[in-house]
Amino acid sequence: MIWGIVILALLGAPLFAVFGALAMLAYQSGGMDFAIVIGELTRLTNMPMLQALPMFALAGYVLAGSRASERLLRLTRAAFGWMPGGLAMVCIVTCTFMTAFTGASGVTIVALGGLLLPALLQDGYREKAALGLVTTGGNMGVLFVPSLPLILYAIIAQPISPSVTVQAVFRAGVLPGLLALAVLSLYGIRAGIHARIPRHPFRGRELAAALWEAKWEIPLPFVVLGGIYSGWLVASEAAVLTAAYVLVIEVLVYREIPVHRLTLIVRDTVVLVGGVLLILGMGMAITNFLIFEQVPQLILEWVGARITHPLVFLMALNLFLLAVGCIMDIYTATIVIVPLLAPLAVRYGIDPVHLAIIFLANLAIGYSTPPVGMNLFIAAMRLNRPLMKLAAASLALMGLMLGVLALITYWPALSLALVN
Repeated sequence: MIWGIVILALLGAPLFAVFGALAMLAYQSGGMDFAIVIGELTRLTNMPMLQALPMFALAGYVLAGSRASERLLRLTRAAFGWMPGGLAMVCIVTCTFMTAFTGASGVTIVALGGLLLPALLQDGYREKAALGLVTTGGNMGVLFVPSLPLILYAIIAQPISPSVTVQAVFRAGVLPGLLALAVLSLYGIRAGIHARIPRHPFRGRELAAALWEAKWEIPLPFVVLGGIYSGWLVASEAAVLTAAYVLVIEVLVYREIPVHRLTLIVRDTVVLVGGVLLILGMGMAITNFLIFEQVPQLILEWVGARITHPLVFLMALNLFLLAVGCIMDIYTATIVIVPLLAPLAVRYGIDPVHLAIIFLANLAIGYSTPPVGMNLFIAAMRLNRPLMKLAAASLALMGLMLGVLALITYWPALSLALVN
Protein backbone atom coordinates (compact mmCIF):
# COMPACT_ATOMS: atom_id res chain seq x y z
CA MET A 1 0.00 0.00 0.00
CA ILE A 2 2.77 2.44 0.94
CA TRP A 3 4.47 1.89 -2.41
CA GLY A 4 1.21 2.64 -4.19
CA ILE A 5 1.02 5.99 -2.39
CA VAL A 6 4.64 6.75 -3.33
CA ILE A 7 3.92 5.96 -6.99
CA LEU A 8 0.84 8.19 -6.95
CA ALA A 9 2.93 11.01 -5.46
CA LEU A 10 5.58 10.61 -8.17
CA LEU A 11 2.87 10.64 -10.83
CA GLY A 12 1.69 14.03 -9.59
CA ALA A 13 -1.22 13.19 -7.29
CA PRO A 14 -2.38 16.20 -5.20
CA LEU A 15 -0.30 16.56 -2.08
CA PHE A 16 -3.33 16.65 0.25
CA ALA A 17 -4.49 13.30 -1.21
CA VAL A 18 -1.05 11.78 -0.59
CA PHE A 19 -1.00 13.11 2.98
CA GLY A 20 -4.57 11.92 3.57
CA ALA A 21 -3.77 8.43 2.29
CA LEU A 22 -0.68 8.27 4.49
CA ALA A 23 -2.70 9.41 7.52
CA MET A 24 -5.43 6.81 6.90
CA LEU A 25 -2.85 4.08 6.35
CA ALA A 26 -1.05 5.04 9.56
CA TYR A 27 -4.29 5.14 11.56
CA GLN A 28 -5.35 1.77 10.17
CA SER A 29 -2.03 0.21 11.14
CA GLY A 30 -2.44 1.59 14.67
CA GLY A 31 -6.06 0.49 15.01
CA MET A 32 -7.26 4.09 15.32
CA ASP A 33 -10.51 5.61 14.06
CA PHE A 34 -10.40 7.29 10.62
CA ALA A 35 -12.78 9.96 11.94
CA ILE A 36 -9.81 11.57 13.70
CA VAL A 37 -8.47 12.57 10.29
CA ILE A 38 -11.67 14.51 9.54
CA GLY A 39 -11.55 15.93 13.06
CA GLU A 40 -8.23 17.57 12.26
CA LEU A 41 -9.84 19.53 9.42
CA THR A 42 -12.57 20.65 11.83
CA ARG A 43 -9.96 21.72 14.37
CA LEU A 44 -8.51 24.16 11.84
CA THR A 45 -11.64 26.32 12.23
CA ASN A 46 -10.65 27.00 15.85
CA MET A 47 -7.30 28.56 14.91
CA PRO A 48 -7.73 32.35 14.87
CA MET A 49 -4.32 32.81 13.20
CA LEU A 50 -5.66 31.12 10.06
CA GLN A 51 -7.84 34.15 9.39
CA ALA A 52 -4.74 36.08 8.29
CA LEU A 53 -3.74 33.52 5.67
CA PRO A 54 -6.44 34.04 2.98
CA MET A 55 -6.51 37.83 3.32
CA PHE A 56 -2.75 38.30 2.91
CA ALA A 57 -2.84 35.79 0.02
CA LEU A 58 -5.61 37.78 -1.67
CA ALA A 59 -3.64 41.04 -1.26
CA GLY A 60 -0.57 39.40 -2.81
CA TYR A 61 -2.50 38.09 -5.82
CA VAL A 62 -4.15 41.47 -6.41
CA LEU A 63 -0.78 43.25 -6.30
CA ALA A 64 0.76 40.67 -8.64
CA GLY A 65 -2.12 41.13 -11.10
CA SER A 66 -1.83 44.93 -11.22
CA ARG A 67 0.95 47.25 -12.38
CA ALA A 68 2.16 47.69 -8.81
CA SER A 69 5.43 45.93 -9.65
CA GLU A 70 6.14 48.44 -12.45
CA ARG A 71 5.47 51.40 -10.15
CA LEU A 72 7.67 49.88 -7.45
CA LEU A 73 10.43 49.30 -10.00
CA ARG A 74 10.25 52.91 -11.20
CA LEU A 75 10.31 54.24 -7.64
CA THR A 76 13.29 52.18 -6.49
CA ARG A 77 15.16 52.92 -9.71
CA ALA A 78 14.62 56.67 -9.22
CA ALA A 79 15.79 56.38 -5.61
CA PHE A 80 18.80 54.07 -6.07
CA GLY A 81 19.67 54.25 -9.78
CA TRP A 82 22.34 56.92 -9.21
CA MET A 83 24.39 54.57 -6.99
CA PRO A 84 27.03 52.19 -8.35
CA GLY A 85 25.13 48.98 -9.00
CA GLY A 86 21.92 50.91 -8.46
CA LEU A 87 19.78 48.79 -10.77
CA ALA A 88 20.98 45.61 -9.05
CA MET A 89 19.88 47.10 -5.72
CA VAL A 90 16.56 47.99 -7.34
CA CYS A 91 16.20 44.37 -8.43
CA ILE A 92 16.89 43.00 -4.94
CA VAL A 93 14.69 45.49 -3.07
CA THR A 94 11.79 45.11 -5.50
CA CYS A 95 11.95 41.30 -5.54
CA THR A 96 12.19 41.16 -1.74
CA PHE A 97 9.15 43.40 -1.34
CA MET A 98 7.09 41.37 -3.80
CA THR A 99 8.10 38.07 -2.17
CA ALA A 100 7.03 39.38 1.23
CA PHE A 101 3.54 40.11 -0.08
CA THR A 102 3.09 37.11 -2.38
CA GLY A 103 4.72 34.61 0.02
CA ALA A 104 6.62 32.94 -2.81
CA SER A 105 9.61 34.21 -4.73
CA GLY A 106 8.50 32.10 -7.68
CA VAL A 107 5.53 34.45 -8.15
CA THR A 108 7.99 37.35 -7.96
CA ILE A 109 10.04 35.89 -10.81
CA VAL A 110 6.93 35.53 -12.94
CA ALA A 111 5.77 39.08 -12.15
CA LEU A 112 9.12 40.88 -12.41
CA GLY A 113 11.47 38.65 -14.40
CA GLY A 114 10.33 39.96 -17.77
CA LEU A 115 10.92 43.55 -16.59
CA LEU A 116 14.15 43.21 -14.63
CA LEU A 117 16.29 40.87 -16.74
CA PRO A 118 16.15 42.97 -19.95
CA ALA A 119 16.75 46.14 -17.90
CA LEU A 120 19.83 44.64 -16.21
CA LEU A 121 21.26 43.37 -19.52
CA GLN A 122 20.54 46.68 -21.23
CA ASP A 123 22.39 48.56 -18.49
CA GLY A 124 25.45 46.37 -19.12
CA TYR A 125 25.31 43.77 -16.35
CA ARG A 126 26.83 40.43 -17.22
CA GLU A 127 24.22 37.80 -17.97
CA LYS A 128 25.36 35.49 -15.16
CA ALA A 129 25.03 38.22 -12.53
CA ALA A 130 21.68 39.39 -13.95
CA LEU A 131 20.24 35.87 -13.93
CA GLY A 132 21.42 35.31 -10.37
CA LEU A 133 19.85 38.56 -9.17
CA VAL A 134 16.48 37.86 -10.76
CA THR A 135 16.38 34.18 -9.75
CA THR A 136 17.64 34.47 -6.17
CA GLY A 137 17.58 38.14 -5.14
CA GLY A 138 14.12 38.03 -3.56
CA ASN A 139 14.29 34.73 -1.67
CA MET A 140 14.77 36.23 1.79
CA GLY A 141 11.55 38.20 1.37
CA VAL A 142 9.86 35.31 3.21
CA LEU A 143 11.30 36.77 6.44
CA PHE A 144 9.30 40.00 6.12
CA VAL A 145 5.71 40.69 7.10
CA PRO A 146 3.19 39.66 5.76
CA SER A 147 4.90 36.54 4.40
CA LEU A 148 2.60 33.50 4.29
CA PRO A 149 5.37 31.07 5.36
CA LEU A 150 5.84 33.14 8.55
CA ILE A 151 2.13 32.86 9.32
CA LEU A 152 2.01 29.14 8.53
CA TYR A 153 5.02 28.46 10.75
CA ALA A 154 3.33 30.21 13.69
CA ILE A 155 0.14 28.19 13.12
CA ILE A 156 2.06 24.91 13.17
CA ALA A 157 4.45 25.71 16.03
CA GLN A 158 2.21 27.54 18.52
CA PRO A 159 0.49 24.40 19.91
CA ILE A 160 3.99 23.10 20.73
CA SER A 161 5.57 26.42 21.79
CA PRO A 162 3.00 29.06 22.90
CA SER A 163 5.56 31.88 22.52
CA VAL A 164 5.58 31.41 18.72
CA THR A 165 2.83 33.88 17.80
CA VAL A 166 2.34 35.56 14.43
CA GLN A 167 3.38 38.90 15.93
CA ALA A 168 6.53 37.35 17.43
CA VAL A 169 7.74 35.78 14.19
CA PHE A 170 6.88 38.96 12.27
CA ARG A 171 9.15 40.93 14.59
CA ALA A 172 11.85 38.25 14.62
CA GLY A 173 12.21 38.30 10.84
CA VAL A 174 12.86 42.04 10.49
CA LEU A 175 16.55 42.33 11.44
CA PRO A 176 17.69 39.07 9.76
CA GLY A 177 15.75 40.10 6.64
CA LEU A 178 17.35 43.56 6.61
CA LEU A 179 20.79 41.98 7.05
CA ALA A 180 20.18 39.68 4.08
CA LEU A 181 18.91 42.64 2.06
CA ALA A 182 22.04 44.66 2.88
CA VAL A 183 24.44 41.81 2.04
CA LEU A 184 22.75 41.05 -1.28
CA SER A 185 22.65 44.77 -2.12
CA LEU A 186 26.41 44.98 -1.55
CA TYR A 187 26.79 42.10 -3.99
CA GLY A 188 24.70 44.04 -6.51
CA ILE A 189 26.87 47.14 -6.03
CA ARG A 190 30.00 45.04 -6.55
CA ALA A 191 28.50 43.49 -9.71
CA GLY A 192 27.77 46.98 -11.04
CA ILE A 193 31.29 48.22 -10.33
CA HIS A 194 32.85 45.05 -11.77
CA ALA A 195 30.87 45.43 -15.01
CA ARG A 196 31.67 49.18 -15.06
CA ILE A 197 28.02 50.13 -15.27
CA PRO A 198 27.64 53.87 -15.89
CA ARG A 199 25.69 55.65 -13.16
CA HIS A 200 22.40 57.34 -13.91
CA PRO A 201 22.32 60.88 -12.58
CA PHE A 202 19.88 61.50 -9.76
CA ARG A 203 16.81 63.39 -10.95
CA GLY A 204 14.62 64.83 -8.26
CA ARG A 205 11.81 65.38 -10.74
CA GLU A 206 11.79 61.68 -11.70
CA LEU A 207 11.79 60.62 -8.04
CA ALA A 208 8.92 62.99 -7.31
CA ALA A 209 6.99 61.65 -10.31
CA ALA A 210 7.61 58.03 -9.21
CA LEU A 211 6.50 58.87 -5.66
CA TRP A 212 3.35 60.51 -6.96
CA GLU A 213 2.57 57.56 -9.26
CA ALA A 214 2.91 55.09 -6.35
CA LYS A 215 1.40 57.39 -3.73
CA TRP A 216 -1.42 54.98 -2.91
CA GLU A 217 0.83 51.93 -2.54
CA ILE A 218 3.67 53.52 -0.58
CA PRO A 219 1.66 53.66 2.70
CA LEU A 220 0.81 49.94 2.51
CA PRO A 221 3.88 48.45 4.27
CA PHE A 222 3.81 51.21 6.87
CA VAL A 223 0.16 50.50 7.65
CA VAL A 224 0.81 46.77 8.02
CA LEU A 225 4.10 47.05 9.92
CA GLY A 226 3.03 50.00 12.06
CA GLY A 227 -0.30 48.43 12.96
CA ILE A 228 1.21 45.10 14.02
CA TYR A 229 4.38 46.34 15.73
CA SER A 230 2.56 49.09 17.63
CA GLY A 231 0.02 46.63 18.95
CA TRP A 232 -2.94 48.48 17.41
CA LEU A 233 -3.75 45.53 15.14
CA VAL A 234 -3.43 41.78 15.50
CA ALA A 235 -2.31 39.84 12.41
CA SER A 236 -5.83 38.89 11.30
CA GLU A 237 -7.02 42.52 11.51
CA ALA A 238 -3.95 43.72 9.60
CA ALA A 239 -4.62 41.08 6.94
CA VAL A 240 -8.22 42.21 6.41
CA LEU A 241 -7.15 45.86 6.32
CA THR A 242 -4.38 45.07 3.81
CA ALA A 243 -6.69 43.12 1.49
CA ALA A 244 -9.39 45.80 1.62
CA TYR A 245 -6.90 48.61 1.00
CA VAL A 246 -5.26 46.80 -1.94
CA LEU A 247 -8.63 46.02 -3.52
CA VAL A 248 -9.75 49.64 -3.26
CA ILE A 249 -6.60 51.18 -4.74
CA GLU A 250 -6.05 48.64 -7.53
CA VAL A 251 -9.70 48.21 -8.56
CA LEU A 252 -11.27 51.60 -7.82
CA VAL A 253 -8.38 54.09 -7.76
CA TYR A 254 -5.91 52.83 -10.39
CA ARG A 255 -8.60 50.77 -12.16
CA GLU A 256 -6.02 48.29 -13.43
CA ILE A 257 -8.02 45.23 -12.43
CA PRO A 258 -11.50 45.07 -13.95
CA VAL A 259 -14.19 43.81 -11.61
CA HIS A 260 -14.74 40.70 -13.76
CA ARG A 261 -11.07 39.72 -13.25
CA LEU A 262 -11.57 39.64 -9.50
CA THR A 263 -13.34 36.31 -9.83
CA LEU A 264 -10.18 34.79 -11.33
CA ILE A 265 -7.98 36.37 -8.65
CA VAL A 266 -10.27 35.15 -5.86
CA ARG A 267 -10.31 31.70 -7.48
CA ASP A 268 -6.50 31.54 -7.52
CA THR A 269 -6.41 32.69 -3.90
CA VAL A 270 -8.95 30.06 -2.83
CA VAL A 271 -7.05 27.33 -4.67
CA LEU A 272 -3.79 28.31 -2.93
CA VAL A 273 -5.28 28.71 0.55
CA GLY A 274 -7.58 25.70 0.20
CA GLY A 275 -4.67 23.53 -0.85
CA VAL A 276 -2.58 24.73 2.08
CA LEU A 277 -5.46 24.09 4.52
CA LEU A 278 -6.09 20.58 3.21
CA ILE A 279 -2.39 19.75 3.40
CA LEU A 280 -2.27 21.32 6.86
CA GLY A 281 -5.21 19.24 8.09
CA MET A 282 -3.79 15.99 6.73
CA GLY A 283 -0.33 16.89 8.03
CA MET A 284 -1.73 17.52 11.51
CA ALA A 285 -3.44 14.13 11.39
CA ILE A 286 -0.10 12.47 10.60
CA THR A 287 1.57 14.51 13.35
CA ASN A 288 -0.99 13.33 15.91
CA PHE A 289 -0.34 9.73 14.90
CA LEU A 290 3.42 10.23 15.31
CA ILE A 291 2.86 11.78 18.75
CA PHE A 292 0.57 8.86 19.72
CA GLU A 293 3.31 6.44 18.67
CA GLN A 294 5.89 8.53 20.62
CA VAL A 295 8.01 9.12 17.50
CA PRO A 296 9.23 12.60 18.68
CA GLN A 297 10.44 11.06 21.94
CA LEU A 298 12.30 8.35 20.03
CA ILE A 299 13.94 11.02 17.85
CA LEU A 300 14.86 13.01 20.95
CA GLU A 301 16.51 9.98 22.52
CA TRP A 302 18.32 9.03 19.31
CA VAL A 303 19.68 12.52 18.64
CA GLY A 304 20.40 13.20 22.32
CA ALA A 305 22.57 10.09 22.49
CA ARG A 306 24.70 11.29 19.58
CA ILE A 307 24.70 15.11 19.84
CA THR A 308 25.29 16.77 23.20
CA HIS A 309 26.37 20.33 22.36
CA PRO A 310 23.82 22.92 21.10
CA LEU A 311 26.28 24.36 18.55
CA VAL A 312 26.82 20.94 17.00
CA PHE A 313 23.06 20.43 16.91
CA LEU A 314 22.59 23.77 15.11
CA MET A 315 25.19 22.79 12.53
CA ALA A 316 23.48 19.44 11.93
CA LEU A 317 20.11 21.22 11.84
CA ASN A 318 21.23 23.57 9.07
CA LEU A 319 22.63 20.72 6.99
CA PHE A 320 19.40 18.79 7.43
CA LEU A 321 17.17 21.77 6.53
CA LEU A 322 19.26 22.64 3.48
CA ALA A 323 18.77 19.05 2.31
CA VAL A 324 15.02 19.36 2.99
CA GLY A 325 14.97 22.58 0.95
CA CYS A 326 16.39 20.68 -2.03
CA ILE A 327 13.48 18.23 -2.18
CA MET A 328 10.48 19.94 -0.53
CA ASP A 329 8.69 23.25 -0.96
CA ILE A 330 8.51 25.60 2.02
CA TYR A 331 4.83 24.96 2.83
CA THR A 332 5.11 21.17 2.81
CA ALA A 333 8.35 21.27 4.80
CA THR A 334 6.78 23.51 7.44
CA ILE A 335 3.81 21.20 7.90
CA VAL A 336 5.85 17.98 7.95
CA ILE A 337 9.11 18.95 9.70
CA VAL A 338 8.22 21.60 12.30
CA PRO A 339 6.14 19.35 14.62
CA LEU A 340 9.09 16.96 14.89
CA LEU A 341 11.78 19.64 15.00
CA ALA A 342 10.32 22.06 17.57
CA PRO A 343 10.46 19.72 20.62
CA LEU A 344 13.96 18.65 19.63
CA ALA A 345 15.22 22.24 19.50
CA VAL A 346 13.73 23.04 22.93
CA ARG A 347 15.80 20.25 24.43
CA TYR A 348 18.97 22.03 23.28
CA GLY A 349 17.86 25.38 24.69
CA ILE A 350 17.09 27.02 21.34
CA ASP A 351 14.45 29.73 21.56
CA PRO A 352 11.35 28.62 19.57
CA VAL A 353 11.04 32.00 17.82
CA HIS A 354 14.74 31.93 16.90
CA LEU A 355 14.18 28.44 15.49
CA ALA A 356 11.42 29.83 13.24
CA ILE A 357 13.83 32.26 11.54
CA ILE A 358 16.54 29.59 11.21
CA PHE A 359 14.02 27.27 9.61
CA LEU A 360 12.58 29.81 7.16
CA ALA A 361 16.01 31.16 6.17
CA ASN A 362 17.13 27.64 5.31
CA LEU A 363 14.03 26.94 3.25
CA ALA A 364 14.37 30.33 1.50
CA ILE A 365 17.82 29.26 0.32
CA GLY A 366 16.26 25.98 -0.78
CA TYR A 367 14.11 27.88 -3.30
CA SER A 368 17.19 28.09 -5.55
CA THR A 369 18.99 24.90 -4.57
CA PRO A 370 19.35 22.09 -7.14
CA PRO A 371 17.86 19.61 -7.90
CA VAL A 372 14.32 20.69 -6.99
CA GLY A 373 14.68 24.38 -6.17
CA MET A 374 11.36 25.70 -7.48
CA ASN A 375 12.81 29.07 -8.47
CA LEU A 376 15.18 27.40 -10.90
CA PHE A 377 12.33 25.70 -12.75
CA ILE A 378 10.12 28.81 -12.71
CA ALA A 379 12.98 31.03 -13.89
CA ALA A 380 13.92 28.54 -16.61
CA MET A 381 10.39 28.80 -18.04
CA ARG A 382 9.95 32.55 -17.47
CA LEU A 383 13.40 33.67 -18.64
CA ASN A 384 13.91 30.95 -21.28
CA ARG A 385 17.32 29.89 -19.97
CA PRO A 386 18.79 26.41 -19.25
CA LEU A 387 18.24 25.12 -15.73
CA MET A 388 21.91 24.46 -14.97
CA LYS A 389 22.88 27.93 -16.23
CA LEU A 390 20.47 29.44 -13.72
CA ALA A 391 21.80 27.18 -10.96
CA ALA A 392 25.36 28.29 -11.70
CA ALA A 393 24.29 31.96 -11.81
CA SER A 394 22.70 31.63 -8.35
CA LEU A 395 25.75 30.13 -6.61
CA ALA A 396 27.38 33.44 -5.62
CA LEU A 397 24.21 34.80 -4.03
CA MET A 398 23.52 31.48 -2.34
CA GLY A 399 27.01 31.60 -0.82
CA LEU A 400 26.23 35.03 0.62
CA MET A 401 22.88 33.81 1.94
CA LEU A 402 24.63 30.87 3.61
CA GLY A 403 26.88 33.40 5.37
CA VAL A 404 23.76 35.30 6.53
CA LEU A 405 22.27 31.99 7.64
CA ALA A 406 25.33 31.33 9.80
CA LEU A 407 24.89 34.73 11.49
CA ILE A 408 21.17 34.08 12.02
CA THR A 409 21.91 30.66 13.49
CA TYR A 410 24.73 31.54 15.89
CA TRP A 411 23.66 35.08 16.83
CA PRO A 412 20.22 34.65 18.43
CA ALA A 413 19.97 38.34 19.41
CA LEU A 414 19.66 39.22 15.73
CA SER A 415 16.28 37.46 15.64
CA LEU A 416 15.16 38.08 19.21
CA ALA A 417 16.10 41.75 19.76
CA LEU A 418 12.76 43.13 18.53
CA VAL A 419 10.81 40.27 20.10
CA ASN A 420 12.26 40.76 23.58
